[in-house]
Amino acid sequence: MPDQGGSGMLGSKAPTFEAHEAEHIAADHFGIAGIATSLPSHVDQNFLIKAKAAWYVLKIANASTGPAALNVQHAVLMYLAERRTEYAHLQMTRSGACTARVKAPGGSLHYVWMVTYLQGRTLATVRPQMPCLLRGLGTLLGTLDRDLAGFAHPHVARYYEWDLRNAADLRCYLPNIYDEGRRALVARALERFEGCILPRLRTLRQGTIHNDANDHNVLVSGAGYEAHVSGLVDFGDMVYTHVACEVAIAATYVMLDKPDPVGAAAHVISGYHQAYPLQEAELELLYDLIIARLCSSVLVSAYRTTLEPENEYLRISEAPAWALLSRLLAGSRSLAQYRFREACGLPVCPNTERVVAWLKNHAGEFAPVVQPDVREALPLVLDASVANPQMGLPMRDVNRASQALLARIGRAGAAVGVGQYDEPRLVYTAAQFRHPNNEFDERRTIHLGIDLFQEVGSPVFAPLDGVVHSLEKCAQPHDFGGLVILRHEVGDAAFYTLYGHLSHASVDDLKKGSVVCKGQQIAKLGSPEENGGWVPHLHFQIFGDLLEEESARVGVAPASQRAVWLGICPDPNLILGIPEQCFPPRPWELDQIKRLRKQYIGGNLSLSYRTPLHIVRGFGQHLFDAAGRTYLDAVNNVPHVGHCHPAVVQAARRQQLILSTNTRYLHAALVQYAQRIAGTMPEALDVCFFVNSGSEASDLALRLAHTFTGATGIVVLDGAYHGHLSSLIAISPYKFDGPGGKGVPHHVQMALTPDTYRGPYRGHDAWERYAESVRDAVQNLGRPLAAFICESLLGCGGQIDFPPGYLKAAYDYVRQAGGLCIADEVQVGFGRVGSHFWGFESQGVVPDIVVLGKPM
Repeated sequence: MPDQGGSGMLGSKAPTFEAHEAEHIAADHFGIAGIATSLPSHVDQNFLIKAKAAWYVLKIANASTGPAALNVQHAVLMYLAERRTEYAHLQMTRSGACTARVKAPGGSLHYVWMVTYLQGRTLATVRPQMPCLLRGLGTLLGTLDRDLAGFAHPHVARYYEWDLRNAADLRCYLPNIYDEGRRALVARALERFEGCILPRLRTLRQGTIHNDANDHNVLVSGAGYEAHVSGLVDFGDMVYTHVACEVAIAATYVMLDKPDPVGAAAHVISGYHQAYPLQEAELELLYDLIIARLCSSVLVSAYRTTLEPENEYLRISEAPAWALLSRLLAGSRSLAQYRFREACGLPVCPNTERVVAWLKNHAGEFAPVVQPDVREALPLVLDASVANPQMGLPMRDVNRASQALLARIGRAGAAVGVGQYDEPRLVYTAAQFRHPNNEFDERRTIHLGIDLFQEVGSPVFAPLDGVVHSLEKCAQPHDFGGLVILRHEVGDAAFYTLYGHLSHASVDDLKKGSVVCKGQQIAKLGSPEENGGWVPHLHFQIFGDLLEEESARVGVAPASQRAVWLGICPDPNLILGIPEQCFPPRPWELDQIKRLRKQYIGGNLSLSYRTPLHIVRGFGQHLFDAAGRTYLDAVNNVPHVGHCHPAVVQAARRQQLILSTNTRYLHAALVQYAQRIAGTMPEALDVCFFVNSGSEASDLALRLAHTFTGATGIVVLDGAYHGHLSSLIAISPYKFDGPGGKGVPHHVQMALTPDTYRGPYRGHDAWERYAESVRDAVQNLGRPLAAFICESLLGCGGQIDFPPGYLKAAYDYVRQAGGLCIADEVQVGFGRVGSHFWGFESQGVVPDIVVLGKPM
């Protein structure tokens, strides 16, 4: 979306001063000598002036910009300078004025003024834009608007085309949108804005706002999680209007090109609310205010394109705005509003709160939804969660699963099986459970109903009086199949109950709008052929709001929106009344695990990431957290053939069924395994020592070397890690040169890591120079050499593949000094390097000792 500038003169072209002219203006009028560089601008012209002592921005106003528009910017900068550091400071002219006036080569007169330069890069250049960064933007704007509540200036109360409340006035540019469909889209949006939104907007609070926190006006310092909003520039669009417009405009820009635009907006809104609390009526209008800003932008872009038809940038830059506008107009306003409310810490759906209160007050008064009544004939509560290994990935044979599940319920003596509410599951593998934007590859995993498992054809009853709201036959695989939704009027609230996986005949027998009575049979359970391919069961769910849809078909929520959807769909057990003792204890929450871990587990076992991952299961190349989010495992160094490989699991199970002992007794399997390992090695390596871990193997290798050579000297690479025993920390620079390390021991020398990408030697002879570093390390030991140990491909040292010839030359130097060559294959062995079974084979060498570990 193009930068709209500050003057509001939509048809005005920017000044065209040259850099050397800007330098003269800075020196003559402001006494600042420096080098000028042009900065991006649209309506005005800006130059960065690099002086010796400091940097400044010289601003040359559009010829159509009058002194009043500049005076208000100067006034607000001086006002904010007393309060904040995130804004530029005004630089006075030689005569002590805020502005000077200069003549362009063409004869036009322009006001010029100067401010200090704020360090940072624009938000538009930051990728990714982390949630904490977006919340910081909201906090800055909320703080600004709170500060501006005490700022007054006559110019901010002007009529301004970029004031969001005037968005409908821009419909005069509709003819400039040549695509008929797009033109109609904007026309409908403006009609809704003028008829439904503007009357409500006029009742909301007003104040002076920046009005243009687009991603080119927001400055960022730091990177990654350390990135933070450090400044805000260009107060040219400042206006006295409705306060809610500020956060709506900022949210619009951060939503562009985002896979989850509403989520991005929610972060900005959350930060703003913390600093300057939004009223609930303001939150209700934010979605439509964002749409209004997008309509304004595409209308003005269309108009400017007619003025500058050769400007390809205008057409390209408006594409994200069109994409977002289309997406938001097709999306759910209610869901967005609830996500905004949740981000602000407010109750998600106020109606749901009223419904829950009513249901609690009438507990025990509802008719049973199935027979027998689950309140009396205690059901079997099942575990279909992520952590349950019995839940296949995916469930492939529905008929077999149905029979097994019903048999399990029967063995437990229960007439009904229960699938739990708010349970993270991995069984939702069909396309409709994925996010509509493939860039945001999050499956829906959080179950929003309660499942009641019974035989095909089992009857379903209405728990209380209601009206048939909608009927549907959902034909997609893994969908609801036969679906009925009832509407219930209770007290001062209304809510809906959903019944999924019904027989198609059940749907045919009902009529939309017909009244159903408490206890009336409304349907029967469908077979897998008509219920979406599932095990026969009823999916029972409560909705506080159907989100503008006649038929709500959301039975599973994404983990990122878990709190929002639980706020819309309360626990169905409020109606079913299944006794609490039937449910297993809830899994530990992340905070509880962290607290107990800190209490009972040593701090040497560190956690990764600022928000640690709560991983509960692995399968293949993926890890799954407690909410069912899927992660590609590119970090874990143990699973050689992926997590939970069926062949490995079965082999381990078979062994546990046979014997669990030690090596003191004869057993063919031990010898066979040693024989098979030796069979993969060069002929000279034919004896195995079995220990308990890679660290123990490395320690034993050192003991063998010391015993065989009678020497103590060890040479390692300067980025090496070989284990966590005391003997190995002493030869691991990754440890002894790291935090808490005690430095290199006397018996150890380090050679250069043979890194031909980042190291000191990178040419065709780099291998030789790095091998000579091993030779030098041997000579600098000052004692006899026992061994040179290195991984055949560095792991912790940076995943470094050695240059051809390196190990052969290094081994030669070591053996000439009487030392042994130890190949550490703990992480890279057993084919993990891809080209060879053992990493050392890729270098054409034969070590004296090979250390094995993790993949075993």
